[in-house]
Amino acid sequence: MAFRGQGTRQTKKINTCISATLLFVMLIGMQVYLPGSAQAQPSEGNVLVAQAVLAYESKRYDEALNLLTRARTHDPHNARGLYYLGLTQLALQHPDDAIEPLEAARQLHPTDVNVQYQLGVAYLAANRYDEASPLFEQAYQQDPGMDNLGYYVGVTRYRKKEYKPAIEAFDRGNVTDPNLQRLATFYRGLALGVSGMTQEATAAFQDLQRSRAVDPLTQTAIRLSESLAARQGVQREERRLRASISVGGYYDDNVAINPDRCDRCDPAVRSLVDQFRERRTNSPGAIATLNAEYSFLRHQGFESSVSYSFLQTSNYAGNLDRFNIQSHQPGLHSYYRTTLADMPFQLGLDYTYDYVFLDFNGFLSRHSPTLSATIVEPNTMVPLLGSVGHMTTTLGRYQKKNFFGEFDPRFPSEQRDGYNTMVGLFHSFRFASDRTVLRVGYEYDIERTEGTAFSYNGHRLEAGLQVRLPWDMHAGYTFSLHFRDYQNPQTLFLDKDAALSKRKDTQYDHLIQLTKALSEHWLITAQFSHTTAVSNVAIYDYTKNVATGLVTWVY
Repeated sequence: MAFRGQGTRQTKKINTCISATLLFVMLIGMQVYLPGSAQAQPSEGNVLVAQAVLAYESKRYDEALNLLTRARTHDPHNARGLYYLGLTQLALQHPDDAIEPLEAARQLHPTDVNVQYQLGVAYLAANRYDEASPLFEQAYQQDPGMDNLGYYVGVTRYRKKEYKPAIEAFDRGNVTDPNLQRLATFYRGLALGVSGMTQEATAAFQDLQRSRAVDPLTQTAIRLSESLAARQGVQREERRLRASISVGGYYDDNVAINPDRCDRCDPAVRSLVDQFRERRTNSPGAIATLNAEYSFLRHQGFESSVSYSFLQTSNYAGNLDRFNIQSHQPGLHSYYRTTLADMPFQLGLDYTYDYVFLDFNGFLSRHSPTLSATIVEPNTMVPLLGSVGHMTTTLGRYQKKNFFGEFDPRFPSEQRDGYNTMVGLFHSFRFASDRTVLRVGYEYDIERTEGTAFSYNGHRLEAGLQVRLPWDMHAGYTFSLHFRDYQNPQTLFLDKDAALSKRKDTQYDHLIQLTKALSEHWLITAQFSHTTAVSNVAIYDYTKNVATGLVTWVY
C-alpha cells in the first residue's frame, strides 16, 4: 500500500473541488476499509480520516490534526490515518511529533516507500541524521527516481563523508522542488570539491550563483567558488601565498639544559652534576618567527608548494647569548588529493632542509624527506557523544644530521653525525564539527650515529586535545612520552652508580596553548611548555619550563 499526500512533494493535488467531493462521498457511502484499519467503529474512523485528508489538502492543518487525533481514538491501527497524522505534524513544523505516528505506520507497512521517505524527512528535520539515513536509502533502493528523494540521500551521504555516493545521488535523483534543487547543487559542489574535482565544483557553484542574485546560499557559493578558483590558479596570484610573522617574548628557566640534582648518585657523579648546575641557566628572551608557503602548481587533485621558515631567539642574560638559536628551513611539498573507497584521501611527499646556528655559529644541518598518507573515515555514533569524525595519518621520515664545530677527536664515541628513520601512525577523533579534536599517535624511530654513544631505538606516544572556545579562541594541550633505549655503553659519562652503562632515557613533554583571534589577520598566543627528562645517566636528567607570548600577523 502506498500513501500519498501533498506534504510529500510527490503527491498530486486534488485537481478540483468536484473530485474532492466525490472522494468524500465514496468513502462515506462505501464505508471503505483501508488496510491496517481496526475493526472497532470502522465507519466513523474512516469518515474522520477522509475529512482530515480533505482538510490537509486544503492546507487547514489545525483542523486536519484535530480530525486525525479523533480518528485515532476510534481506529488506532488505521495506517492511512497514521500517515496523514505524520504529514500534518510535519506541515505544522513539529517533526518530533511526526515521528511516532509515522513509525506506527511503518510497522503496519514496512516496505511502503512513501512512509519510509516521510519518516526520514521527520528524523532529518529533528536533527536525527543517523536514523534518517537508512530510511532514505531503503526508499532509494525501491524508487531512485522518486521526487526529491535523491537530494535527501545525497545530503545524508555527504554528512557521513561518503562523497562519491553523494555525488551519484545528486546526479541521479529527480529533484523537483526549486529550493531543494539549489540546495542539491550546493551540496553537490561541496562533495566535488572535497573529492578533488575542483573544476566541476567551481562550475556547480557558478551555476548556483546564476540561479538567484543575492541570498545567503548564493553568497556562500560565491566564496567557495572563489576559493576553488584560487586552487586552480584562475584568481589573483597572491591567493597562492600564505605567510605569518610572529614576535614575542619568553622566559626559560633552563636555557643551558643544566641537569637536575642527584642526591642519590655516587659521590663522583654528584660532584660532576653539581659543577654543571653552577652555570646560570634562566633568562628572559625575545623570539621572532617567519613562515611562508607559495603554491606554484595546482591542477585537479595535485598541489605543489615551496616554503620557508625562520626562527630567532635572543636570551637577555649576557652569559647565555651563546645559546641564542637561529634556524632557516626551506622546503618543497607535493600533495595528491582524491578519494579511496569513497573516503577523502591525501598522499603527501615533503622535503625540508634546516640549518641551525648557535650564537651565529653553525651548529646543525638536517635533510628530512617525509612521505605521508591521510584518509578521512566515515563518522561513527558514540553513546553520549553523538557523531564522531575520524582521520588517520601514517608517515615515514628519513633524516640526515650533521653537527658542526663540536667534534673532539679524543672522544670519537661522542660524534653525533648520523641519521634517524621514523614511522608513525596518528588518529584524530573529531567532535561537534571539529569544535573539539582529540589526536593520539605512536612513532617508532631509530637513530644511528658515527659515535656509539648516541645510537638508540625509540618509541614515542603522543596525545593532543584542541578545543574551539567562544570569542574566537582556541585552546590546545599536547603530551608526548619518548622512550629512548641507547644501543651501546657510554664511554664518557657515568651512570648514577658510577658505571659506564647503556643509557636509557624517558622524556615527558607538555605543551599548553591558548590563541585569540583579534581580526582576520591578527592573533595573540600564550604558551607554556614543560619538559622532564629522566635518565640513568645523571648528566642527561633535566627539567625545563618555558612561558611564551606571541603576537602574529597572518596573510
